[in-house]
Amino acid sequence: MDYRYLLKEENEAVRERYELSLERIRAMKDEEMREPYGSYFRRTGAFIEMIAGLTEQLLSGRQLSMEELKGRNECLYHDILPENYGESFANPSFAAEKLGKEMGQLLCFLYTEIRAEIPLAFEMRMEEITAVNETFIEVYNLFQEAFAEGKEEPDARQIQDALYWYVSDYADLTVRFRIREGVDPQLSFAADLIRESDLEDLRYLYYFGEYISEGDLKLAAFLNSLSQETINRMADTYTEGFRRGFQVMGRDLSKKKTVVIEYQLGFERMIRRAMENFRAMGLSPILYRAAAQAINRRSAGKRGYYGSSPNRQYEYDHRYDSALFMGSNLKERKLSVTKAAYEEFKELAAVCAGPAVVETFGLPGFHPENRPEAFALSPHQEEVSNQLANEIRQITNQYMPGDETSFTIIAFPRPEIGKDFEGIFRDTIALNTLDYVKYQKIQQTMIDALDQASKVHITGRGGNRTDLWVRLHELKNRDKETNFENCVADVNIPLGEVFTSPVLAGTKGLLHVERVYIDEYQFQDLWLRFEDGRVTDYGCGNFKPQEDWEEQGKKLVKQVILRGHEWLPMGEFAIGTNTTAYAMARRYEIGDQLPILIAEKTGPHFAVGDTCYSFSEDTPMYNPDGKEVTARDNEISIQRKTNPAQAYFSCHTDITVPYSELGDIVAVDEAGKEMALIRQGRFALPGTEGLNEALEE
Repeated sequence: MDYRYLLKEENEAVRERYELSLERIRAMKDEEMREPYGSYFRRTGAFIEMIAGLTEQLLSGRQLSMEELKGRNECLYHDILPENYGESFANPSFAAEKLGKEMGQLLCFLYTEIRAEIPLAFEMRMEEITAVNETFIEVYNLFQEAFAEGKEEPDARQIQDALYWYVSDYADLTVRFRIREGVDPQLSFAADLIRESDLEDLRYLYYFGEYISEGDLKLAAFLNSLSQETINRMADTYTEGFRRGFQVMGRDLSKKKTVVIEYQLGFERMIRRAMENFRAMGLSPILYRAAAQAINRRSAGKRGYYGSSPNRQYEYDHRYDSALFMGSNLKERKLSVTKAAYEEFKELAAVCAGPAVVETFGLPGFHPENRPEAFALSPHQEEVSNQLANEIRQITNQYMPGDETSFTIIAFPRPEIGKDFEGIFRDTIALNTLDYVKYQKIQQTMIDALDQASKVHITGRGGNRTDLWVRLHELKNRDKETNFENCVADVNIPLGEVFTSPVLAGTKGLLHVERVYIDEYQFQDLWLRFEDGRVTDYGCGNFKPQEDWEEQGKKLVKQVILRGHEWLPMGEFAIGTNTTAYAMARRYEIGDQLPILIAEKTGPHFAVGDTCYSFSEDTPMYNPDGKEVTARDNEISIQRKTNPAQAYFSCHTDITVPYSELGDIVAVDEAGKEMALIRQGRFALPGTEGLNEALEE
């Protein structure tokens, strides 16, 4: 079935409203409007007209040349590209300068919401385009009415109310569709493009409706240069990891009918093969776009498929646009719509197997500028936002139980990583297919030693100030129970770690890393202090030598790592064993660019937030040696049995201390006897010394 046919009824129902909105907006350019607001409304109206032209062009089906497509893409994203952003009404600083801080914030929000019409046009979601067009007209009319009454401008509260009710009233449309596109394989816009396009002809990239960078084009061209055997190897590793996740966790994949594919544009040749593999498993692929509208956008990280960012500062400036509308009423509104949508699509949700994610790495480190004119969440709004995220996750778990689904994640470099891109890419393919039997045996040796301990002491060396004590659960029967999971390549690719959920009481000290890449941010001099397993203080040096660098650093850590929470528990302690990945990073000098998926295997890592077993704590988990991993809860997550709202944080952020900064990892038993696993960054436990070979390269 044609994807657009599914929306035919909705589009036909709204067509008259859509045409009337365009007619009114086109008339605005001939009307008098007091400056500086006239410039804003003319420029924004012109953008809406451009979207209308785009819609007509897409409906015509006319094929464009590569030059025409590049030109169209440039026009759509022109004013938010870094070289033009300084004079864009999407820039909160420019909007505040021209329109005043309060009115600038509001109209900047509106323009950013209107920019979401780009993907809506490509997907022919005319009802949502009409909704935002009509809101633009409503705001315009408020200005005209104020001027007619002799006022300088309307009351800002009127504008804010108009925008608030736009978000709230249309939640039935925007939030509902967001739920549906994550579970309904018939919404096949991207899947159809991948399946039906000539992937040798790179014009196909421009039909996704995303910004297409030179890096995206180079990445797709590079994949086209690889042999089919290599493409198959990449895709097969990815899909087999997903299948093995169900096998290892003892879950029944045969009950599932769909799988969600998340990736960045450029990998379509691999994704096409993966889609074929999944279909052979009985799973129809679902691909949904990273959210563009404020009510569905995430403040950190993207979920879905997406192209390159046209401007990372633009996205950073608008990460907290929800501050315009977030509060208890909106929270309840979104929860109500989410619940209703899942109930409507419960049969589709029940057969969704989970996400299969392709991550990328290699972009230069992003150093954001904190603009005072951008929206920021108040403490109350942060609390409400965290409650909302937690409660939505609980609703999701009711319809897609965590103990019935799985996932997999794999990562590859992007061309922006530099001149060694092709070598790094090929080495990454090899890294993703290491001999899991070899690592499984070495890791079991480590686990056997760790299971004799009651706590573990981790220290840094050189400039690294890490000094942490991690408390382990008491094992009642060491012959049948273990604290650590033996993790080889299934859900987390590449292989190479043993991990546990620590006991919080007694887990304390300082975690420090000089440089690490987390969620597209390169943190410098990052530190967190723990007491009884809870983060009590934190900071980073990203904003040195600004006068308020400490305050700005705390804000960045809170946003990206703590996900807006005042504190988080240590949800995971792990020891990475993939020294091959570490050697690759050293060879190409890309250690500070590795995604956490790979970086977490190159030293000990610590996750703040939920445990690795959240929402599936009651499902038994066994290592290859037959022992049950019993450390699936901590003092926070165990509250799920009495107070679920207090048990989860809806986040899990890993932080790795690389071998080059690592001092010792020493297991200590109740009698105080020590057993060194690592000494001065080298594996010291008998039976694990082979891991040092790669470290000596």
